[in-house]
Amino acid sequence: MPQLDLQTLESWLWDSANILRGSIDSSDFKNYIFGLLFLKRANDVFEEAVEATMARDGVSREEAEEEPHFKMPAEARWAEVKKATENIGVVLDKAFAAIERENTQLEGVMTATKFGDKEKLSDATLQRLLRHFNQHSLRNADLYTPDLLGDAYEYLIKQFADDAGKKGSEFYTPRGVVKLIVGLIKPEPKNRVYDPTCGSGGMLIEAARYIAQQPGGKVGNNINVSLYGQEKNLGTWAIAKLNMLLHNFNSADLRKGDTLVSPQHKNSDTELMLFDRVIANPPFSQDRWWTPAEIHQEKKLDKKGKEKEIAPNYASAVVDKFGRLHYGIPPRGYADLAFLQHMLAVLKQDGRMGVVLPHGTLFRGGAEGSIRQKLLDADLVEGIVGLPSALFYNTGIPAAIWVLSKTKAEALKKKVLMLDASQEFKEGKNQNELEDRHVERILAAYAAAQDEEKFMRVVELTEIKANDYNLNISRYIDRSEAAAAIDLPTVHAALRELEAKEAEIDAKLERLLEEIGI
Repeated sequence: MPQLDLQTLESWLWDSANILRGSIDSSDFKNYIFGLLFLKRANDVFEEAVEATMARDGVSREEAEEEPHFKMPAEARWAEVKKATENIGVVLDKAFAAIERENTQLEGVMTATKFGDKEKLSDATLQRLLRHFNQHSLRNADLYTPDLLGDAYEYLIKQFADDAGKKGSEFYTPRGVVKLIVGLIKPEPKNRVYDPTCGSGGMLIEAARYIAQQPGGKVGNNINVSLYGQEKNLGTWAIAKLNMLLHNFNSADLRKGDTLVSPQHKNSDTELMLFDRVIANPPFSQDRWWTPAEIHQEKKLDKKGKEKEIAPNYASAVVDKFGRLHYGIPPRGYADLAFLQHMLAVLKQDGRMGVVLPHGTLFRGGAEGSIRQKLLDADLVEGIVGLPSALFYNTGIPAAIWVLSKTKAEALKKKVLMLDASQEFKEGKNQNELEDRHVERILAAYAAAQDEEKFMRVVELTEIKANDYNLNISRYIDRSEAAAAIDLPTVHAALRELEAKEAEIDAKLERLLEEIGI
């Protein structure tokens, strides 16, 4: 049997979604398909390892089954699962629970999705799915390259994000944006890389890929990096965990929970872990972001006698025991600069961070204006890269990448690199796309740190102060086209010529009318 190539694998996996259409909401396809994909892959790799041990060591199958690090309990074996003809969902739920029981690093991952609800998934639908996944072997020896399954998994994540529309933004950042932000912060071998809103883990994996290309980036077959992440959405966290396993990042430390209210990567109850690189695409302008302040809301009667909630005053209600909001408390309706300050708080002194935020963070006033001013006065902002509009699933508004460093290069001190990449995109039907050629041009200009007309400027902090700490890119990079100069003598001559032609036509018309007696 020929080895599976990427195109065949992607097409085969995406066809599994068509089996589920009509049964469940398209935004939920991924939860079921990723679970079955992992079950099939884990079984095939387990069988491959057991057979190799038996052949190499001449031991019995029972002895060889003790060898693999990843345990596959009897009730989770593919051969057993595919025998089921009724209550198949219950059989699958038991299989996933058994895998979690024997492999504690997967606790809560496999059982995040329930297959046993016959209202959603009938036995007939599940039988079709199992038959579909039974078509190909996912053993390492049957894949064209060892990385194939991880690449196909990423393809599926993008396809599911496309299919889910706006909901896709909850777990997927477009690849071009991810490549750009990784290229801006330049992770290095041995780095600890952290994403506080990691979604399906794409930014962390891209950071690892970048490091793998650097000298010393790999130790044997392993990439020389430590990956950390946190994700609030349980289903998305489970997808990220499987993504890491399928890319062979078995030690990636991904945790569940709300990063702002309850950061999970800590040295103690009051001290957070520090990282070399911090990267994120947090939800844009999340409101009511400090849950403790929203639990017991006071109410009052309005003029019509109806109860009305009294919005909590975040300036006094938000108290962070980790001291992350050092530069100010963002307003209740905009969590953007809370995420930025969390990232800054966990960044090492010689580290770099990059975060995608909506354009409003560049110029909004009030509490956000005050925070922006303090960040600039502390000389923490290295660069702002304005992105094209319509790149993301959940919004058509343009966004910008903030690059921050606690120890800026000498040549960049008291300066901010401003780059307008708003025209660097390939236009799409529903979404625009940042292609590799666009990413490369932006990264080259940013690295050069030289003025480039209508594209890039190295702006002195004094100029930004004179603009009242407003970072709106159009204030610093003028993209308007100068109007063409008008040559008055030429225009006047053209008018005289037109007048002469008009007079000639009038005379001709007059003669014609006389000839016909009018």
